[in-house]
Amino acid sequence: MTAESSPSAPAAPGGAVHPEPPVPRRRITAELLIVFGLSLGQSGVYAIVSLAEKLTRGPLAAQTTTLNPVLDDRQYFDLTYQLLGIFFALVPVALVLFLLSGHGVSAFRRLGLTFERPLRTIGFGIGLAAVIGIGTLGVYAGGRALGITTALVPAALDTYWWTIPVLILSAVRHAVLEEVIVVGYLFLRLRELGWSTPAIILTSALVRGSYHLYQGFGPFLGNVLMGLLFAWFYTRSRRVMPLVLAHALIDITGFVGFTLLGPAIGIGG
Repeated sequence: MTAESSPSAPAAPGGAVHPEPPVPRRRITAELLIVFGLSLGQSGVYAIVSLAEKLTRGPLAAQTTTLNPVLDDRQYFDLTYQLLGIFFALVPVALVLFLLSGHGVSAFRRLGLTFERPLRTIGFGIGLAAVIGIGTLGVYAGGRALGITTALVPAALDTYWWTIPVLILSAVRHAVLEEVIVVGYLFLRLRELGWSTPAIILTSALVRGSYHLYQGFGPFLGNVLMGLLFAWFYTRSRRVMPLVLAHALIDITGFVGFTLLGPAIGIGG
């Protein structure tokens, strides 16, 4: 797979073609701060504070972190809150797509958020999910053994007709939000600021790890490693869609698998 060619510059009156004026560095920096302040940067700050709070309570190994918790004890209010949370979490993605659009260029194509070569895209997604999934289990087990990771409950929703669909939507939400912003968007903008590829890969990985710190140091390390692989893959392919598919598959397996199989093996329900 190769990187997409840059878009043609718009033609000026009289037939002359002028290059698109560069975006000022200060504007790009401000844009990055705003986007991350509204999304994963904000999550990273809260995660650091949450970890500090957990450390003041006692050993991380004795504590539990619950993902996808119940938001209301009444079924349809819980459903409403769950759907609202998913919807509003994706607003920063809409903002990024808007910011990257213009001059006749599709933001989806710039990010590689398309299903071009669908079989290859799906194949890469499944392959990345398998590698990361196995690695995640190992890092989690190691973190628990070392006492640096909280016990994770991937899903704690009550059992309703909408539980599984909402968990799938939640997984897709995480996948789209993280891969579009912390890989595709971040890579494009830092490139415009003149950053080197290794620096971008490392920054992307560290940002990804930061907003998982509320789960402990093990998930931070695991997500940094995941971030290194995903960012490296993006530099080779310029395709976000395989990363979205891989991330969604990992989270769907964790959320839905825990909900369906957890009670059967005595760790859920």
